Parts: sequence; structure tokens; C-alpha cells
Amino acid sequence: MTVPNATKRWGTKKITPVLSATSKGKSMELNRRNFIKLLVGGAVGIQVTPLPWKFTDDVAIWTQNWPWVPVPPVGAFETVTSVCRLCPGGCGIAVRKVDDRAVKIEGRTDYPVNPGGICPVGMGGLQLLYDEDMRFTRPMKRVGPRGAGQFKDISWEEAIGMLTSRLSKLRSQGRPEALAAVDGFMRGSTMSLLIERFLKAFGSPNYLRIPDAEETYWMANMLMTGREGPLAADIENADFVLSFGCGLLEGWQGAGRIINAWSILRERALKGKARVVQVESRASNTASKADRWIAVKPGTEGALALGISHVLIKEGLYDKTFVNEHSFGFDDWTSPDGKEHVGFKTVVLKEYSPAQVAGITGLKPAQIVSLAIDFAKAKAPVALFGKGKGTLNGSLYETMSVMALNALTGNLNRPGGLLVCDPLPLDGLPDFEQDAVAMTGTEKPRLDGAGTAHFPFSRSLINNFADTIAASAASPVDTLLVFSSNPAFTLPDGGMFKKALKNIPFIVSFSPFRDETSAMADLILPDHTYLEKTDDVVWPAGLQFPLYGLSRPVVEPLYDTRHSGEIVLETARKLGESVGKAFPWEGYEDVLKTRVKGLFRSGSGLVNYDGSKPVWEILKARGPVKPDYKDFDAFWGSLKANGLWYLPRYPVSKGEYLFKTPTGKFEFYSTRIEQAVSLSEKNSSREKVLNTMGVDARGDRVFMPHFEKSLARAGASGFPLQLVPYEMVNLASSWVPNPPFLKKTLFDNELLKDVSFAEINPKTAGEYHLKEGQMISLESPSGKVKVRVTLFEGAMPGMVYLPQGFGHSAYDEFLKGKGSNPNHIIHPSKDPVSGFPVWWNTPVRIIKA
Repeated sequence: MTVPNATKRWGTKKITPVLSATSKGKSMELNRRNFIKLLVGGAVGIQVTPLPWKFTDDVAIWTQNWPWVPVPPVGAFETVTSVCRLCPGGCGIAVRKVDDRAVKIEGRTDYPVNPGGICPVGMGGLQLLYDEDMRFTRPMKRVGPRGAGQFKDISWEEAIGMLTSRLSKLRSQGRPEALAAVDGFMRGSTMSLLIERFLKAFGSPNYLRIPDAEETYWMANMLMTGREGPLAADIENADFVLSFGCGLLEGWQGAGRIINAWSILRERALKGKARVVQVESRASNTASKADRWIAVKPGTEGALALGISHVLIKEGLYDKTFVNEHSFGFDDWTSPDGKEHVGFKTVVLKEYSPAQVAGITGLKPAQIVSLAIDFAKAKAPVALFGKGKGTLNGSLYETMSVMALNALTGNLNRPGGLLVCDPLPLDGLPDFEQDAVAMTGTEKPRLDGAGTAHFPFSRSLINNFADTIAASAASPVDTLLVFSSNPAFTLPDGGMFKKALKNIPFIVSFSPFRDETSAMADLILPDHTYLEKTDDVVWPAGLQFPLYGLSRPVVEPLYDTRHSGEIVLETARKLGESVGKAFPWEGYEDVLKTRVKGLFRSGSGLVNYDGSKPVWEILKARGPVKPDYKDFDAFWGSLKANGLWYLPRYPVSKGEYLFKTPTGKFEFYSTRIEQAVSLSEKNSSREKVLNTMGVDARGDRVFMPHFEKSLARAGASGFPLQLVPYEMVNLASSWVPNPPFLKKTLFDNELLKDVSFAEINPKTAGEYHLKEGQMISLESPSGKVKVRVTLFEGAMPGMVYLPQGFGHSAYDEFLKGKGSNPNHIIHPSKDPVSGFPVWWNTPVRIIKA
């Protein structure tokens, strides 16, 4: 990792740039581990350039002697293309095969999302396919104590019989709401629709999703623009990218596309035509390689956005035409009932001056002013939001604050700006009739409180669900289905979810992997891996043009596993009655075809891409896009073969905003939040309502972007430090396990002798008399982990930084017992209004070993 410029300091310590390959300021020996790390890009940022993958593969083979490393025999070579589904980025991949064995994964050059790019985890995907110790190879049932991971092989007939027998009993007892499901498939995917449909047809309201940044984006977008489609950023055409914590080089929204966009920005920056500014407390790879690093206290990013807005408004540097014609709540106003309201302008000018924001963020007022002036002068600026890779949710008011900043520039739905889009023109699944049992069950209250007066806009709050189950003497959930997720490992305060799992009588895991949540299961119905099945990606995260991706099997299934979609369909058929009638399809591919008929009927879009010109260069073109297919059969055949339908146009024309809020405008003042609070006031006082929603602000500020002090909690009694987890591009931190090869890309001050490291500023370490490599325990109100200390000038004083992705207690010998999982000691508070878990402000203390 490179270090920040010499002018960047913490306290009196200068961070000195080093010309040779380094590890956080220390000389790095060019041994086997570091040689491989240099090649795959984890050390010095080679990930932003095309990688010498063939050389990397050869080195990996040369340096490894693990017995299970695939060494294919001589045979016929073949390349099969598909779409990666390891993250929401939806990159195109090309898999090289020797006879029937896959031997290499590359990024596709003939795919518009990631022109040839691929992240380290994607490159290592073959290990997720071939590591039998990491995978479930057939259906199994638990035979030992829960959590011990002791299972017995059973047939598929017995396995599905066990599931349907249990579910049939719940419906016959009139308790369909005692079924719950956790869905980790990509938002909007056909699998997600199928799982949600199954819960509704069965009669349960308890459909849950894993929280992520996309859910925060959806909520802020819905409240401020009225749109519920994707939010996208036209990064490739921007000339000033202001990132509020986004790990652009750590895998944010899919590394394949963003790394290519970074290369474009860097090339233009050398000509003085583009700039990247990173706002975050730690000198990450992104911060270190940006043109400017703005180090703010964790959780205060929204306050900085409002401080920049203050300068733009005060100096008259905002887009007055957009604000006057297309926005609501900017100026003071009077409602129809005669009540006077303060506007966003008044609040920002009064409460977020550079001096006031400097006191919140730790910056100097001059830094805020200069950043605001630079941002305002850009022709195509865009402000990005979302911490790390985006695998964990953000804060609603913070996201709204950054959206408001984008609106002030007027660069919404314009080249280089923030794009507010309609969903893809996919067909929905047909309506169905619930029977009396299902209707009664779905009318029961959700166990997580989502959609209630407490959290009126939330669709799922799995942390609340875990709290409810863990606190119940008798679990209100009898059967839990877990799809494509590992909440026992990935959720903040995962220990609480494990406690909840112990209370649930029957757990079914559909995971292909032997993960921590599956170890707690009673029944295993293993899915194929992403390289063995067909599934879809509905608009890759953050992409600035409409695209539907479709993966396909690159190899035949290696083991006795089944597509989860097929299992859902078969289970519904066996349950029969109204549940079976809700699933009329013979197979999962038929469900996919039902949805994509909407794309075909749209009369636009392409299913072939030659790669002759990047899509981002031709988005400004006008007029319709003539389809390159004649009928549905040709459309479906090309879609399956090429893995995409896309529309090389901006989602909306320049100047066409089409806001769908109650006012028909971009709302600096959210009338929907106001309506939700007013509705709740019928049964309680406003003070109690706001306390229940967790909002500190009062008055009209509740309905506008503002800074909530609770989000920057900087310590508690007995816990003087603050834990901030961070993510790395070469370390998987979601439910997907890390390919073992990537362990060899880690430095010895990231993982050493199976112990991970906590980054601490030398000044803070000095206060506790800590030395490099010293063993300590890091304790929060939720738990304790053992780590080593690494001194890092790029860490903010008073903070402790732990990498996410370590600390597995499951999978195989290469992942189990390696490092500590920060999620186990995160003590999350609830984000105001949304109720999402806040994961970046846990108070901690150091205990010397």
C-alpha cells in the first residue's frame, strides 16, 4: 500500500512517501508472499491497471504445493463466458477450460460493465468451485449438537420431504407466520422475487434481507426524488469526484467497473481535467491515491456535505435554475394551513458554517471552504456516498445530505452527475390469490418492526429480528430459511444473531458453503455455486446505463447440489393448494423467461456487445436504440449466450427530472417523513414519536438532511476509543468465502500466525504504551477479540481500525481460525428513521495481554 503525500499529517507526525514497495511505512522484503501480493495488486495499487494474469497464474502454480490445487491434464482448450455474481457489480467473466475442467477466470473484454477488469476475489473464484472441504456436496441433516457442524448425508427426496412436512404442519396449525426467510440474493433478482413470493403465498410477513448500502440509497432516493429505481453515478464522465467514504479501490459497487473508471480519471487528472477527493478517517488505498484526502471523524461525513452546501449557498455557487424550478423546501415557506416553515437554505446557513462544521469533523474551516469552491467550479461534479465496499448499510440522513449537495450543483441526470433512474422494464411475476390461512398470517405484525410507525420506510431490519428472537422465552419463529447469506458472520453484533439461531427450532440452509450460519442449521439443501448455474443480475450496482445480466453454467455441477430456485418451486408444488398454484412454472428458467419478456417488449436495447467503443463514451447519443434481435426466440438465445441486455443511453434525457414525490419536485424537505410523523402523532406526542424513531433533531430539521450527533459517538464510560471496521479489495467480507490463494496477498502486519492486526495511530499507541506487534484484547460492550497492534500514521488518533473478512470459525483449514471478526464486537446503535444498524461508532477499550 502506498502512503499519503508528505503534506498529510496526524498531529505532529509526518507521513513520509517511500519510493520502494512498502508496508505502511516499513521496508517490505521481496519474498514469495510479497512477490505474489505485488502481482495481484494488494500492495501498491497495481489493481488500477491491467494485470498480468497469466504470469500471476504461473507464479501461483509455481509457488504452491497444496494437494488440492487443480492441475489439469493435457486436453482441448475452450473459453466459456458468463457473469460473475460474487458481488452486486455484475462483471462479465471468461472462464478458460481444459476439457471439462475450468482452470482460469478473466474479465471479459466484450462486456460493457468491466472492460477486461476483474477483482482478486473474482479471479480466485475457481477455488470456491473446487474446494470440497469448503462446500456441501449433497443434502445433509444435523446429527450432533447445534453449531458443531456434524451432519449426515441424506437423499434429496428425504431432504425436501423433511422441509415440506414441517411447513405443512405450520399451515395446518394456522401458524404460517412462524416461517421466516433471510434472503442474501442481489436486490431485484429473480431469486429474491421468488423467495418473497413463497413467503407471501405461504402466509408469512417475515421476509428479511441482509442490510447493505443499496437499501440506504433506495430509501434516500424514494424520500427525496420519489423514484425507486437505481441510483447511479456517471463517474467516467465526471471531472470532479467527491467520495464520502466510498472504497473506490477497495471494491465499492464492483471492482471491475470502478477500477476501469479510476484509470480513466487518473489519465484525465494528469492533463488537469479531473480530480478525485476522498473523505474518510483512514488513509485507505483510495485516500492515498486520491488527489486530495480529507480526513474527518467517522460518522461526520454528512456534516461535511452540509458545510460544503453552506459555502455554495452563501457564495451563490449553486444551480439557481434547478433549485428554483425543480426543488421544494429550499427557501422558507408557508403550508396551506398557514404554518410557517424554515427551509433547507436557512438551516444550512445558520447551523453548518465552515467554523461549525470544523468543530464537528475535526477539519479546519479553510479546508471546507477550499473544497467547496473547487467542487462548485467543476463542470461535471458528482458526490458519492457509501462507506467501504457498500456491503454494509449507511446512514439515511448522511445519504440525504450528500444527495442534497448533488442537487445544489444541478448535476442530476446530466453527464458526469448523479443519475436517478427508473427500474428496468422487466415484467413482474403474475398476481396470485392467497388462501385464508395465508391472508391471516401475512396480516400479523412483522417481527423486525419494519414498516411500522417506529421505522416507517424500512422494508427489512434483520438486527431487530435477531433481538426479538433472542429476547423471547419461546421463539415466535419455528422454521428459518437462509438463502445466499451468512448472517452469523457478516451482521454487526453477529453474536446476537447466533443467540437467536439457538432459539429457533428448525433452520434450513441453502448455502453451497460450510459457513458459520450453516453450522447452526438442521437441514442443508446446498445450492450450486455461481459457476454452475443460470441466474440474473438486475442492473449492476451504480452502473450509469440500464443493463440486465444473465449468468450461465461454465461447468456441469460437480456434486449432488441443486439450484435454490428449483428447490423453491418443488417445495411449493409439494405443499399444493394455493401455495402450489402461485408457482405455475415447470423450472427456474421459465421464471427468468417470464421476467425478461418485458425487456423484449420494450422495443429497445441490445443483446450483443462488440467492445469497439466503451459504452460510457456513447451515452450522450440521442434517439432510440434499434434492437439487434427479430423475435423473442432470437432475443432469448442471444441473452443466454452473451449474458446481457443493455441500453447504451442515459436513463433519462438531459433536463428531464420526472420527480415522483408528493410535490413533484426534488425535496430538500421530505414531505413523506412529515406525513409519517404526523400519522404517528395521532396515537402519541411528537416528542415520543421522534424519540421512538431515534431522531435527535427537532422542528422542521427532522424532515431535512441534517447531522445526527449520535452517529459520531466517540466513546462511552470505560470505552474511550472508537472501533472502525474497514474493507480490503483482496479480502472477501460478505457471505462469500475468501479464496485461499488470496491469503498469500496479505502482509505480515495484516495477518501473522493466524492473528489479525488492529491499526492504531502511534500517538494513541503511545498513550497506552503499545508497541508494534504487541498482542492485545479489544473489548466493546458486545464482546472481546484478540489482535496484534500495528502502528499506522494513516489511522486517526483515538480510533482503532480492524479489517473485515477475518475470524471465520467455519469453512476449511485455510479460512478457519484466521484472525478476528470485528462484527462480533460491534455494538450497533440504530440509525434514525431507517433503523439500520450503525456499525462505525462502537466504543472500545484496550486490554493488554
